[in-house]
Amino acid sequence: MSLRTPSPPAQGEPPAGPDRRAPRGRKNSAQAMLEVTGLSKRYGDVQALDGFDLTARPGEIVGLVGHNGAGKSTFVEIVSGLIRADAGQVLIGGEEPAKARHRIGVSPQNIALYPPLSVREHMKLFGGLSGLRHRALTAAIDELSAALRLTEFLDRPAGVLSGGQQRRTQAAVAMIHRPGLLLLDEPTAGADPETRQALLDAVKLRAADGAAVVYTTHYLSELTELAATIAVAKRGRVVSRGTSAQLLEGLPGEVRVVLADGQELHESTTDPTAGLLRLLHEARQPVVSVDVRKPDLDDLYRSLAVLDGH
Repeated sequence: MSLRTPSPPAQGEPPAGPDRRAPRGRKNSAQAMLEVTGLSKRYGDVQALDGFDLTARPGEIVGLVGHNGAGKSTFVEIVSGLIRADAGQVLIGGEEPAKARHRIGVSPQNIALYPPLSVREHMKLFGGLSGLRHRALTAAIDELSAALRLTEFLDRPAGVLSGGQQRRTQAAVAMIHRPGLLLLDEPTAGADPETRQALLDAVKLRAADGAAVVYTTHYLSELTELAATIAVAKRGRVVSRGTSAQLLEGLPGEVRVVLADGQELHESTTDPTAGLLRLLHEARQPVVSVDVRKPDLDDLYRSLAVLDGH
């Protein structure tokens, strides 16, 4: 795996001391931790963001989904201060990103670790930059290494870790200072099941502790496990926002009937009972099995692809 050596500010500038860490336990707070309004960003002929709006509150996990090129990674880079927007506003805990970097933890889509440094050294470095010292830093390292299943690899250089271990280490660097806003850009891309589950469990714990989390992914089943609210990005803006139940309302599910000769009858329908009755009426032989599938987030994804002409 090719490793890219980042500069420390990519994870956010350090605060003056540990007292500036985001306070814990603010779940369901009325004030948004992240408020993004009208973001616009163009690269030559490509309009990466075109009026992008998004809000995330303390304790909320926002699942940001969309096709490649929808603007998800550009949004993350602007909020984390890596690039500037052409227009629009970003507020983090009521502050502009330049003044709120101590509130942000970022796990970028590409691996961004120092190959010669061990897992422990990464957490010490970024924990120290964020104001953690002595017992507090040691406790944070112990907690995260256990949560992300990194304990046996703590003293192994990042450059020789497996892809899944690198993903978990990168997440640990983002989480070490308990940021009020956690930005995770496809953190489980190509990850093994152990890595995926460890990351999902750690994200849920951070949200329960009061962090606002923005989680971009193509694995829509992860958002179901995270009980995330959903923001659907398309062509540089958020086009749908709500709970999965709200976004799936009105989408068709599928009824499948398997006949004795192995033939299958299918119907896409918003009324499973009526659909099943129609298929049973069409069946001219014994029915072996019936399967009724409710619409899920993959159906939402497919419906957006149809609307977008893909």
